[in-house]
Amino acid sequence: MDNHQDLRRGTVLSVRGSVVDARFPGRLPDFYSELRAGDDGRIVIEVVGHLDLETVRGVALTPTSGLARGAPIVDTGHALQVPVGERLLSRVVNVFGNALDGRDDLGGGEWRALHAPPVSLADQGTTTEIFVTGIKAIDLLAPLERGGKAGLFGGAGVGKTVLITELIHNVAGRHRGVTIFCGIGERSREAEELVRDVRTAGVLDNTVLVFGQMNEPPGARFRVGHAALTMAEYFRDDARQDVLLLIDNVFRFIQAGSEVSGLLGRLPSRMGYQPTMGTELAELEERICTTQGAAITSVQAVYVPADDFTDPAITHTFGHLSALIVLSRERASQGFYPAVDPLRSESKMLTPPLVGERHYRVARQVRETLASYEELKDVIAMLGLEELSREDQRRVHRARRLERFLTQPFFTTEQFTGLEGKMIELEDTLEGCERILNDEFSDFPEKSLYMIGGIHEAKKP
Repeated sequence: MDNHQDLRRGTVLSVRGSVVDARFPGRLPDFYSELRAGDDGRIVIEVVGHLDLETVRGVALTPTSGLARGAPIVDTGHALQVPVGERLLSRVVNVFGNALDGRDDLGGGEWRALHAPPVSLADQGTTTEIFVTGIKAIDLLAPLERGGKAGLFGGAGVGKTVLITELIHNVAGRHRGVTIFCGIGERSREAEELVRDVRTAGVLDNTVLVFGQMNEPPGARFRVGHAALTMAEYFRDDARQDVLLLIDNVFRFIQAGSEVSGLLGRLPSRMGYQPTMGTELAELEERICTTQGAAITSVQAVYVPADDFTDPAITHTFGHLSALIVLSRERASQGFYPAVDPLRSESKMLTPPLVGERHYRVARQVRETLASYEELKDVIAMLGLEELSREDQRRVHRARRLERFLTQPFFTTEQFTGLEGKMIELEDTLEGCERILNDEFSDFPEKSLYMIGGIHEAKKP
């Protein structure tokens, strides 16, 4: 036994930031093996490369301060692991499965490796169903797919995290499965607020929160998404429960990969991103899918750097998603919350066979009305509304009322707005839009449709 242990012992050759090279004369650790160094093995390193027959290169997932050349290092003989199972519900953990909520650590029980192959094509589910969120703009214009991946795209401060928090509130209440929230590179203030919001909403008992904070080494931020997926796969495959997986934010995952790649000395690719970005993103995204028994439905916030939608990180992410919810700074500045851009948001679900003829027709009419208003805005700015034809004026009035009707008060912002949160059934959203398109509300002031739930709440002054 001792001889076996000696084979797993090595020495540190060099430490450059988070990159650690180590020599193992006995037996070379496998790729993705977990190495431990420092006092009590507090420094965790993951093997990412073999340099020669005795030397490996690893990336540290914890700070490497105090680690020196010649220090002992041990190969644990397994990949990084996280706890799985029902005991995770209501807990807040990090990438190692350590408790962040001040409660007892999750020792014992079942632990699984972070890395797993995606479900084979033969085992994936083939049915398509709508996943209702209770948020008017999303359910009407970019309906989510059960077992699909939806992206929330927006620059800084347009409401991605608020929308994700609202989804937890709306969906966790009605959806009988498990919610897993994965914070990648988030501010610790946001994490603390989120835990409080989930507890206030009364859905903490069905939620697992996994965080890799902004101040943690890039290795930890890069792997926290895989940790959350391993936990989600347990609930889908073993417990046969539907999982709602919320990721905030995928751009920070790509950013962490870029930092790791730079530390490893790889030549950067387009716009300074890592040459392996497409593969790394696919390794994460392809594990999110439906099986015959249950589904992992994912909503992912994606920060858009400098509001540039042609950025390689953004275009790579687009390819994996079934629904795109684009948040617009212009709409946020006008006070339209959620700031969903109705002309750029889309979903592959929005076809008559999937959502039905009526939903498809209403969504198309709403989009056409808002698009023609967008085209007329320049004319209105230069000549005024009175110079438009009678029909165009009616279209503008309709569009302005639709814009206001597609706003709604959120449960998660009640304490800031003083407005009671609303969750709206799809039927009410469709009915409201139909009636506005039929000019039933042309004599109502525009503001009577702003921040209401169903159309029956609109009141004449």
